[in-house]
Amino acid sequence: MGNEAIARGAIEAGIGVATGYPGTPSSEVIMSLSRVAKELGMYVEWAVNEKVALEIALGAAFAGIRSLATMKAPGANVASDSFVSAAYSGVNGGMVILIADDPGPHTTQTEQDSRWYADLAKLPMLEPSDPQEAKDLVVKGYDLSESLKLPVILRTTTRVNHTVGDVVYGEMRRIERKPIFIKDVERYVRASMVGNLMRHKWLNNQLAKAEEEASKLGINRVEGDGNIGIITSGVSYSYVIESLKRIGKEHKVRIIKIEMSYPLPKSFLLKHLKDLEKALVVEELDPYLELKVRTLAHEEKLGVEIWGKKESGIPIEGELNPFIVMRVIAKFLDIGIVELKLEEPRTAITPRPPPMCAGCPHRFSYYALLKAIKKAGFKLEEVPIMGDIGCYALSYEPPLEAIWTEHAMGASIGLALGLKVSGLDKPVVATIGDSTFFHAGIPPLLEAVHKNLDVIIVILDNEVVAMTGHQSTPEWSVTESGRRTTPIDILSLVKGLGVRYVKVINPYNINEAIEVFTEALLMKNAGPRVIISKAPCALMVIRQGKILGPRRTIDYNKCRNCLLCIIETGCPALTTEEVFGKKRPVIVKELCVGCGHCAYVCPFNAIIEEVKKSD
Repeated sequence: MGNEAIARGAIEAGIGVATGYPGTPSSEVIMSLSRVAKELGMYVEWAVNEKVALEIALGAAFAGIRSLATMKAPGANVASDSFVSAAYSGVNGGMVILIADDPGPHTTQTEQDSRWYADLAKLPMLEPSDPQEAKDLVVKGYDLSESLKLPVILRTTTRVNHTVGDVVYGEMRRIERKPIFIKDVERYVRASMVGNLMRHKWLNNQLAKAEEEASKLGINRVEGDGNIGIITSGVSYSYVIESLKRIGKEHKVRIIKIEMSYPLPKSFLLKHLKDLEKALVVEELDPYLELKVRTLAHEEKLGVEIWGKKESGIPIEGELNPFIVMRVIAKFLDIGIVELKLEEPRTAITPRPPPMCAGCPHRFSYYALLKAIKKAGFKLEEVPIMGDIGCYALSYEPPLEAIWTEHAMGASIGLALGLKVSGLDKPVVATIGDSTFFHAGIPPLLEAVHKNLDVIIVILDNEVVAMTGHQSTPEWSVTESGRRTTPIDILSLVKGLGVRYVKVINPYNINEAIEVFTEALLMKNAGPRVIISKAPCALMVIRQGKILGPRRTIDYNKCRNCLLCIIETGCPALTTEEVFGKKRPVIVKELCVGCGHCAYVCPFNAIIEEVKKSD
């Protein structure tokens, strides 16, 4: 996998510190490194958020230790304050910042093109096209970082992070350095305006050396020949190569592969652009390379005809693939090709959105909250429920259709505060997961306490970062790498922030949960009320060889085939079968974890505990 290759590259480069925050498609890098951290003597841990992760890595690089910070695209927004300033300070040990974009998007709230961050921060940026290059460019990235004394961004996309391919290993370097940090106010203190001006000049001078240093490392290359060219980078290069092979033109087109997208390698580009008749720019998302190539061609008065998004029809949203790229190249080369068609599936599969897992405690929490809203005398459309980033965001789907928003990490609380200060007279509820609360939920809760704002905050505590692969949270006493920690108790933390109304509920006790939610909804002018809905992720329970309770079965003598168990819960362990022309519910025993939600919902007591057969 590409992420494993990135981890391998970091090991080969001799890093001493790696940290990040979980987020698909970047998570497996830290997960892979944590398995060997103790053996290799590295510090590898998840941080509470991306800003903290970047600052830990930056501090290590200040001390001369090679470091890695990982994050997905929205995490770059969180960390940007720190890495923009980091460009002025520079580093002593090599530092790579992995930013994993998600064209599509597959698992991200936006199709953010993070390449622009390189321009904003003025940090060199490398883009690999496959797992082998991902590994190799990480190694080269550390050498480039130390030669320029700047952090280097490694920008990937989902198809690089999660592609599986053969990777040839290199030598594992063991860099033995004693950490040392020397006071240098002009360099490290951003309060000095004169110093900041000097550091900006220094930064620009370092960037001016970037192309030469990259060339020494074999970064950027040209393949093929001819007077027609294709300029590309990242995974788009792989699509270009495959497309040219399919149409038999792989040796008749000059491919200019940009591996360092920022700063643009102008001398390299000019050398290979000046004798071309026309050049096609192939890239996903924004016309980032295209704008730079057009500007260079204009400044140097080149006669080359540039084909960008407008001329080629390459979309500015969504992923590219070989089929799109092949059509574009055929148009560019003015040749006809046989239209490729995807294989039709032998069996049509019903489209199905991702559901909450069987037994998920979040399903219970939202179910109880919705029931409580009605019990308190409100209509569901009167009480906004603000969602956040995590598994529980799936509650927007039927049958719950609970959350009204899902915006950014920690935004549920801030948005709820905004609704209340706008004058909304009905209750407003913010729902946020435990890891998201630690990440970005504490400041808005502090704001609610300080301003005595009348909101209900439900912290959905399943004791893990579940959606990205079950990573540790600050509640854990031992991390993935085996490090013993001081676990942070959310209840104590919330009380310490000054919240007067705090309740802890077990979401599987539905009646109790409804009562607590109802009480909070009916309170007026009581300031922030926090309800911690605490139960472990059902998948974690299953992995321990346990289930939540006795599995259920259906007594069809009592069942009226109303299907309310399915309609109200949406549990994936429930399905239907047709008997005598009528649908009736069926419990899929392989999926049932004994949560009992279906039994609670059934008005006819037709769902009963399964009787174990005696041996």
